Amino acid sequence: MSSQVSCWVLLVVIVLLKFTVVAGGAYDDQTKVHIVYLGETEHDDPELETAVHLGMLESLLGSKRDASESMIYSYRHGFSGFAAHLTDSQAKKISEHPSVVQVTPNSYYELQTTRTFDYLGVYQSNPTGLLRRANLGEDIIIGVFDSGVWPELESFNDRELGPIPARWKGRCVDGEKFDSKKNCNKKLIGTRYYNMDSRISKTEFMSARESDPHGSHVASIAGSSFVPNVSNHGLGIGTMRGGAPNARIAIYKVCWQGSCSDAATLKAMDDAIADGVDLMSLSLAKSIPVLTETSKQNGISYGAFHAISKGIPVLCAGGNYGPSAYTISNIAPWIITVAATSLDRWFPTPLTLDNNVTILARTPYKGKEIQGDLMFVECANEITSATKDKVVLVFMTRCDNLEETLITKVAEADSKALIIASKRVDAISVVEFNPIVIRVDYEQGTVIMKYISSTSLPTIKISSAITLIGPLISTKVADFSGRGPSSLSPYVLKPDIAAPGVAIVAACNPLKPGAESGFTAESGTSMSTPVVAGLVALLRAVHPDWSPAALRSALVTTASTTDPYGEPIFAEGLSQKLADPFDFGGGLVNPEKASDPGLVYDAGAEDYLRFLCASGYDETSITKMASKTTPYQCPSPRPSMLDLNLPSITVPFLKGEVTVTRTVTNVGPVFSFYKLIVEPPFGVTIDVAPNVLAFNTYVKQLSFNVTISTTHQANSIYYFGSLTWTDCSHHKVTIPISVRTQKLMYFNH
Repeated sequence: MSSQVSCWVLLVVIVLLKFTVVAGGAYDDQTKVHIVYLGETEHDDPELETAVHLGMLESLLGSKRDASESMIYSYRHGFSGFAAHLTDSQAKKISEHPSVVQVTPNSYYELQTTRTFDYLGVYQSNPTGLLRRANLGEDIIIGVFDSGVWPELESFNDRELGPIPARWKGRCVDGEKFDSKKNCNKKLIGTRYYNMDSRISKTEFMSARESDPHGSHVASIAGSSFVPNVSNHGLGIGTMRGGAPNARIAIYKVCWQGSCSDAATLKAMDDAIADGVDLMSLSLAKSIPVLTETSKQNGISYGAFHAISKGIPVLCAGGNYGPSAYTISNIAPWIITVAATSLDRWFPTPLTLDNNVTILARTPYKGKEIQGDLMFVECANEITSATKDKVVLVFMTRCDNLEETLITKVAEADSKALIIASKRVDAISVVEFNPIVIRVDYEQGTVIMKYISSTSLPTIKISSAITLIGPLISTKVADFSGRGPSSLSPYVLKPDIAAPGVAIVAACNPLKPGAESGFTAESGTSMSTPVVAGLVALLRAVHPDWSPAALRSALVTTASTTDPYGEPIFAEGLSQKLADPFDFGGGLVNPEKASDPGLVYDAGAEDYLRFLCASGYDETSITKMASKTTPYQCPSPRPSMLDLNLPSITVPFLKGEVTVTRTVTNVGPVFSFYKLIVEPPFGVTIDVAPNVLAFNTYVKQLSFNVTISTTHQANSIYYFGSLTWTDCSHHKVTIPISVRTQKLMYFNH
């Protein structure tokens, strides 16, 4: 038997070397698929072999039912073993069984899925995971406010869906090239359009049908049905699905030629409340200066306030104006604001120099291999007939080079390819057609230039892009993602949460060049927002009684500051650094943990009105925001902005000492006991009273005071820490703390 076992191990090693392996993206303390290998079969009867496997799992898990639900496959013919959902500790324990040869975490081979939700640990194969407990989000209605929809796309098929929920009051509106009887179905259950300008382009449709290829993309990220054989120009072929594949989608077209009217958006949000949507997803943002929460021009803020007052969570993009500080959009505390990260997959292009050095360029190139002489030029005017049939390297820092000019010159000179060395950017598309333009960063460009200077005949080979996937690809907050703190409401941490928003493959208007298949990859907080919207749809299905604030709290307090492999998350920008709360809020969304957070920091419409009072807004503006028939009266004295019950603490102007109050609601086991863990920001002292929380049948809510003081003698930058309540078992409820000492107000030396 030992020789056979060695052969099996050798075979596994060969397979792992031959194929691109995709490690599972689940978090350590969650169940994930493990393969338990036992070696030779003990019985000729396969059923008896399976019975042995179930018996081992029953001994481990404690019941036949748990064993049966845990096991995915029983290997019982060529060899003996099984695949099952196990925690890391359970996997370690079963590995000590005398019959077990080895236990390994599950891994995946190409064909690869469109990846985003597997990366976040939301597996279709997990029978007890969030996706299954939420029934794939069936009957949850997602309102998408964007540029419309291309209804014929396969992402919006309704083959697996039951009747439209009876509570749905919306409708599909007919219009130009949009027939509601043909174009709406049990997936796409509502379409409306709002045109505020008669001067629309002739390429637009006077209907919910999109011309600008944006709305279908974001809608499918949130709620696409399962679609097989999807790829990004042939890269990463696999099955696409939205965050909530069985959710229903209602489209509200408020954007025309990339411009979205505040009035139209507010009207659409109002209609959506009456229609009966369960959540709203808006991949819309405005650049700084940020509008106040009560500004009449801030339609999203108004609409979102009324939505959350009716129990409807609203998710908005953090904007693509990063990476500088104070560039975050959609800063109202009642909105869930989403930042964008990369995920654990990329398609780099190998550039092989004649000295056998290979550089992996960030641009994905899909085409035939290119070989040619390599030439460095400083300025665009040097790209002449001398560069014909050559690969040209140029740095963007020289001669005020403009990318458009360089590309035009290369095309005119009939050069084979252009390699541009520039600062890193995350929004990069697949290159298929001439002129071939490959982007590298300055370090990579310098390596190429040094090689050119070392030889009289420099040559290069440009190969078609390869797939890299798994822990080798670190997670980063995208360079474009809007950053905090909020310049308008610095007491409110923004963004709230981060999710993948780089090279997200989803449905696309097939009229877009390069998207004839109906799918393409796009980058932006426009993409990360519907990722979280799809996950919130699942959470709403599992916890229909949770308020919008409770849902936001669950996302923030369970988020991870490391990627699914335990590696730190970096922030991309002018230079790389470890990400902090102003980059990603609570961190990278962790859906399985968010479904069982233990405690939540809850708040309602009245709490937000009190916050507006604390922010100094006049009662007339607050009355308009609240749409009250009688004037709203602020408490006297007005409350502190620090005391809004957020799942975070942000102190932007600390002189000496302040005390902040927070209240948590138990949504976990009735009898729960929590202990305190504090990681104070640098130079800051934090005292919490009480430092233990005990919940029972009669005690479901508890408050605690956080006293914060500084040891800094001068104005400081923001320093970051955290406050965690843990039951020493399954739940760790963590909020970020951000503190800046300001001995001299509004002085930034």
